[in-house]
Amino acid sequence: MTKEIRFNAFMMNCIGHLAPGQWTSPQDNSLRYLQPQYWIGLARLLEDGLFDGLFLGDVLGIYDVDGDSADSALRHAAQVPMNDPFPLVPLMSQATQHLGFGVTASVTYEPPYLLARRFSTLDHLTGGRIAWNIVTSYLSSGAASLGLSQPLSHDQRYDRADDYLSLCYKLWEGSWQEGAVLRDQERGVYADPDKIRRVEHQGPYFQSHGIYQCEPSPQRTPVLFQAGGSVRGTRFAAQHAECIFVGAPTRDGLRRTVDALRADLLKAGRPTDSVRIFAMFTVIVDDSMALANARFHHYLARASYDGARTLLAGWTGIDLSRYHPDDTLAYVDTDAGQSALASFSILDPNRIWTVRDAVEFVSVGGRGPVVVGDAAHVADELQSWVADTGIDGFNLAYVESPRTFEDIVRLLIPELQRRGAYKTAYAPGTLREKLFAGDPYLPPTHDGSRYRNDNANPR
Repeated sequence: MTKEIRFNAFMMNCIGHLAPGQWTSPQDNSLRYLQPQYWIGLARLLEDGLFDGLFLGDVLGIYDVDGDSADSALRHAAQVPMNDPFPLVPLMSQATQHLGFGVTASVTYEPPYLLARRFSTLDHLTGGRIAWNIVTSYLSSGAASLGLSQPLSHDQRYDRADDYLSLCYKLWEGSWQEGAVLRDQERGVYADPDKIRRVEHQGPYFQSHGIYQCEPSPQRTPVLFQAGGSVRGTRFAAQHAECIFVGAPTRDGLRRTVDALRADLLKAGRPTDSVRIFAMFTVIVDDSMALANARFHHYLARASYDGARTLLAGWTGIDLSRYHPDDTLAYVDTDAGQSALASFSILDPNRIWTVRDAVEFVSVGGRGPVVVGDAAHVADELQSWVADTGIDGFNLAYVESPRTFEDIVRLLIPELQRRGAYKTAYAPGTLREKLFAGDPYLPPTHDGSRYRNDNANPR
C-alpha cells in the first residue's frame, strides 16, 4: 500500500529564511513580508496544494556569533529583521478553511498563562487549526535583549519546559470541564460554575492559582510540535510532541534519528505511531531535469556565503569566521543547537566535512537535503526517503517565494496524487483530526490528557 506523504510549508516572518542572498533576486517576493496580501496569497496557494499547514519558525535574538558581531546578520538579512509570527495567523485563517498554522513560541521568556491564553484565542479564531512549535530559546543575544545576563543551560531549559507544559495542560485541559459552557440565553446563564475549577500549580519553576480565563477551544490543547535533536530534547519530544520536526543531510542519519524517536516514544508509554515525523527538505522542481538543475545552480551562484555562515554560526554557537574554509568541521558540544553540528559530523560519518562544505550546504535550504529535478524524479526521491527513513512527511523550505511553492503545487503534487501518495481533499475537522483521524483533543496515551478535569480544585 502506498504511504500518503504530508507537506507543511516552513517559513519565518522575515526575509529569505533559509536561503540567504536570494532576496536580491527580482523573482523573490519575500521582501513583501511586511504586506498582508503577501501572507494571504501564500496561505491560499498552500491550501490549493492541500498542505497540512504553514509552519512559522521564530527566534528571539540576532545571530551575533559570526565575527562576534551582529553586523553580518544585519548586512545579509540572515533572519533579521524578523517580526512576530502570531498576528499572521488570524490574517491567513480568514482567507482559508482548512490550512493549519504551526506557530513557534518559546517557553523561556513568557509566563505560561499568557501564552496559553494566546493559543486558546487563536484556536477559537481559526476553528481548531492552530499548533504550537515548542522551543526553549538558546541565543545569548535574545537573553540579553530580554534582561537576562545568561541563558539557562541546555538541559535546564528542557527541565523548565517540562514544568511549563504541565501548567499549560492544567489550564487547557483541567480548569473547564466538558459541559461547563451553557450559553443559555433564556435563563441568562453562560457557564456552570460547578464545572469550572481552580488550577493549583506549584512547580519547580512556575506557580499558578486560579481559574483559567478562556473557555475550551475546539482542540483545547493546540497540536504540539517540537524539534529538539539532542538526547534531552528527544526525551522531551517523546513525552510531549504530537509532530516532530527533524533534519539530517543523509538517509542513514535520518533513519537513526527516527528510530531513536520511536524508541523513546515506547519508553514514554506512547505508541510509535502516535506522532507524525516531518523532515526538513527543500524541493526545486521544474518542467524538466535540465531546467531544474539550471535553476539550482543559479541559486547556488546567488547564495550569500557570509549570510549562510552567519546562520550556521548562530545554530552551532561556533564563530566559523575564525576558521579557514577548508578546515575540518569537528563536533563541538555547545549550549546552542546541539543537533546542528552533529547533523554533519556524526550523522554522516562517511564524509569529512569542511567549514566550506557545511556553509555551502546550508546556503540553499538550511540543514535539510535539497532535491532537484522534474516532477517524476522529485516524487521518486521523496517516496524513497519516506520508505527508507520512516518519516511521515516534509517541512518544505523555500528558495524563492512564492515560486518554490507554486512549482510544488503545479508540478509535484499532481504527480504524487497520480501515484496515490498525496491526498486529493482535506479531511474534515480540526488540525488534530486532519493529522490523526481521531478526536479533536489529546489522545489518552498523551501525557497532557491526564490533566483533563482531575488536577484542579473546587472553587
